[in-house]
Amino acid sequence: MKWLLIVVGALVLASLAVYLWPAPKKDFAALGDRVDSAARQSLLTFRAQYPPQWVQVDGEDWEYAVFGDGEKTILFLHGMMGAYDIWWQQMEVLAPDYRVISVTYPAVDTLEGMSKGVLAVLDAAGVTQTHVVGSSLGGYLAQYLVAAHPERIEKAVFGNTFPPNDLYAEKNAKLINILPFLPSWLVMTTFRGNIETQVYPASGYSELVRAYLLEQTYGRMSKAQVAARAKAVIEPFTPAHPHELGISVMIIEADNDPLVPEVLREQLKATYSAARVETLHDVGHFPYLNAPDVYTERLRAFFQ
Repeated sequence: MKWLLIVVGALVLASLAVYLWPAPKKDFAALGDRVDSAARQSLLTFRAQYPPQWVQVDGEDWEYAVFGDGEKTILFLHGMMGAYDIWWQQMEVLAPDYRVISVTYPAVDTLEGMSKGVLAVLDAAGVTQTHVVGSSLGGYLAQYLVAAHPERIEKAVFGNTFPPNDLYAEKNAKLINILPFLPSWLVMTTFRGNIETQVYPASGYSELVRAYLLEQTYGRMSKAQVAARAKAVIEPFTPAHPHELGISVMIIEADNDPLVPEVLREQLKATYSAARVETLHDVGHFPYLNAPDVYTERLRAFFQ
């Protein structure tokens, strides 16, 4: 019995050690050694010049940046992996003509909770109505904002995203339910594998895309944020008819998006049949990172 207890105790300790094994930490400066030097320095300079501000909503700290000189405002919403500065290339170019705002989602797992935080950021910045640009999860959240809070939205861009659907829930619901119980290192290792095998090749092997996203998995994004965002991605809601609300919509899609299958891209266009559609070629899931000039000019033309 004594030896049995020792063995069981050792197994428990070993299991705890495996579960609690710390995920390694690396930042963009270390991960971005293969990134074009101008792009690398541009992001690092942006972070130094525009450190985030904070607003607390329901006990959660919302990180955001706001700057620019225009009368109109553009709100940027990132996807599952990202932070406020993922939009820096668009924000810097558009800031002379617009006020630009970008947020980082804390571990909030409902669309209404996320929209409450986003609206609190707008309120803190003194913005009553805004254009919104969202990509992936951010595009899903932008659709929810149009449906639930149309009075706050002037024009909307849904980028590399999908409408409310059953496909993601059927495919991922079980995994999403157990995500909070998985060790952090396993979750982040899985994300890194998807970046290397799917996202990076589809981006044309953009070193910027690779380095920025890997940084998220090396300590910038927590497992709690991943679990919350994954839950929000499959939350159903009823889409609005933006043209009936007087809200113009543009859809930006990529013809080789590895994370949004063609069937969902077609469903999105059918859901918003009056939307302007811009199809980018061979740019993957993060075109605002690896094709920033093309992406930004599409935004400028639409908002003007």
